[in-house]
Amino acid sequence: MKQRLFTGRRAALAAIAIVPALQLLAAGSAQAQAAGKQVVTFAASSFAEPGRGEKMRAWIGKFNQSQDKVEIQPVTIPFSSFASTVFTQMGGNAGPDLVRFDLPEFYAAVDARRLVPIDDVIADGAFPLTGPDKYMKIGGKRYGVVFEVSNYAMVYNKALLKGTPPSNFDEFLAAAKAATAAGNYGYAYRATMAERGGFWYDLCNYVYGFGGRWSDEQGNPTINSAKVIEGVAAYKKVYDAGAIPKGADAATYRRMFAEGKIAMQVDNGGVAANLATQAKGFEFGAAPSPFPTKAQGMILAPISINANSKNKAAAGAFLQWMLTPEAQRELQLIHGASSVAIAVPRSAEEVAKWPWISVYDQQTANSVPALPQGLEVKAPEIQQIVIEQVIKVLQGGVDPAKAMNDAQQTVLSRVLKR
Repeated sequence: MKQRLFTGRRAALAAIAIVPALQLLAAGSAQAQAAGKQVVTFAASSFAEPGRGEKMRAWIGKFNQSQDKVEIQPVTIPFSSFASTVFTQMGGNAGPDLVRFDLPEFYAAVDARRLVPIDDVIADGAFPLTGPDKYMKIGGKRYGVVFEVSNYAMVYNKALLKGTPPSNFDEFLAAAKAATAAGNYGYAYRATMAERGGFWYDLCNYVYGFGGRWSDEQGNPTINSAKVIEGVAAYKKVYDAGAIPKGADAATYRRMFAEGKIAMQVDNGGVAANLATQAKGFEFGAAPSPFPTKAQGMILAPISINANSKNKAAAGAFLQWMLTPEAQRELQLIHGASSVAIAVPRSAEEVAKWPWISVYDQQTANSVPALPQGLEVKAPEIQQIVIEQVIKVLQGGVDPAKAMNDAQQTVLSRVLKR
């Protein structure tokens, strides 16, 4: 799953231009209607991914073949333009019936009233949904169902990291320093404004791992709380340890890891799956991130029903089918190292193929969205302010407590107008 924090969508939501993506479906829709089925369109950037897109279409095809009332038609929109395209369509009172959003866009769409509540479609207790399902409810109403969850854990190079992987921060820092030699590095993460989005996810893992949160349950910022400051201070310790390739972007250091030049990195399950698939013969393991608490960030993607849809009942029928055990099992296989809405045990074959996968699956119970609770639609502004201050800590030697105090005050005055 790809990482993304939404940027301003309000203008796009107000637009009334309808992007031609759905217009291309007219011929197919006519064919399905002629066959007596109700057509439901489903947009997801995943359909544009080589390999995965084809598997998802085949999975949807099983639903279409299982009954004679509803025809789900995939809508392919590339990741780079997905959110702006769908929001523009929604702003024109159109758009796909079903949408697979990333979590930040999901919150933005709910805030703009572009998604319809589906409590009557997915009733509480009707399915054995896992912990991340709680993020599908906003203001007491359900607006989505979990489509994919990608967790974070520490992956490590078995050749560079001798012995057992570190289980606490002090062991981790010592191991990173010890593995840094002869052109190799002990660890890697993002620390530049150019990689702000990914930097934020990396930072969240430290802050959450040290027990911090960006806000409380009431939506009050807690950026200058003691535990957040601890997480930022730990991020700084790693930066100063001389154990990372400073300035390297994620594409570079992930390639270096696959080449055997980096001992450890905390990354999402999609990256681990890519390593296992593409870096043949490269042996790596996975372990829980070496922080004081088990909490880490997550990449969460819901599937929702467009408020403009005239096909809510038919779209709901697909969501109910999607949550059946067999459909969930097949969807999890398509996702690879990600999880789905219900707990699906891995087969013996999957575990034998990817021995590290259980570490990622077990993290679901401890994962937290990389968004400030209650302030999700303000996340881009808050992210920018916090990252600016953390860069001052890393590069300018500013005390973490002062930097987070400054960030707290800026968020209160500039973002929340308090």
